[in-house]
Amino acid sequence: QVQLVESGGGLVQPGGSLTLSCTASGFTLDKYAINWFRQAPGKEREGVSCISTSGRATYYADSVKDRFTISRDNAKNTVYLQMNSLKPEDTAVYYCATDRRPCQGNWRRGDMDYWGKGTLVTVSS
Repeated sequence: QVQLVESGGGLVQPGGSLTLSCTASGFTLDKYAINWFRQAPGKEREGVSCISTSGRATYYADSVKDRFTISRDNAKNTVYLQMNSLKPEDTAVYYCATDRRPCQGNWRRGDMDYWGKGTLVTVSS
């Protein structure tokens, strides 16, 4: 079966770091751009980052630029989101999603093909 699974979420103090992973099963990620979204309580789901199929091109929302780094290892069928200098405003459920189209610098939910179930990141002292 086709499945995307996020992992790595948890509770972290402000200023701390976490690395999220997104691993595919039942298909390979090498033909997909991969996007990270997040949804905080009471807020709309928003795009966070995107990485091209090769990993050579990356995109970030202004709110996370210079703090988050997206990467991928196609041999492991996995995409990562390294999150540094975390803020309480980063608290959200984080989702990964595939897109057959190249990264556009925007994040439209309707363009995504497969979604994970999400992993919760809580930033609090």
